[in-house]
Amino acid sequence: MNIIERWRSLVGARSQKPVANVIERGAVRRFAEAIGDPNPLYVDEAAAKASRYGGLVAPPTFPRTLEYGRIEGMDWPDAGMIHGEHQVSYAGRPLLVGEELLCYTQFEDYYEKQSRGGLLGFIVMERFGEGPNRERRFTMRDVAVITPALRKALGA
Repeated sequence: MNIIERWRSLVGARSQKPVANVIERGAVRRFAEAIGDPNPLYVDEAAAKASRYGGLVAPPTFPRTLEYGRIEGMDWPDAGMIHGEHQVSYAGRPLLVGEELLCYTQFEDYYEKQSRGGLLGFIVMERFGEGPNRERRFTMRDVAVITPALRKALGA
């Protein structure tokens, strides 16, 4: 079975068990600095405490930094994939510093489309973050693009 056939067979598979993640103050500060976002709700405790959230929050794309576990049999190429899409949906509020989440990932889809340059592959992954009572806190959807050159390198 080549890698493309393996990816197709993994549609619907999810990581074996949720991974515990804590939204840490230092990680939020470093992430906000790295993306160049000076929002005081990420770093200024007094400003954050006075906000409607009552404390420090994480930037909207922060879930990208969390651990989600591994899907058995899911092998990613070492290089050559293109980031296609990234979307995060929250359940009511941003993530709070100090909050603990259980996170896991699911292989949602693999499909192909013809382009002028050849056949493109698309891997759709969804990642989930849940609170301690398993209430959904966020869903993150990622699409990765497999170029014709990468398909060739993978023997597909």
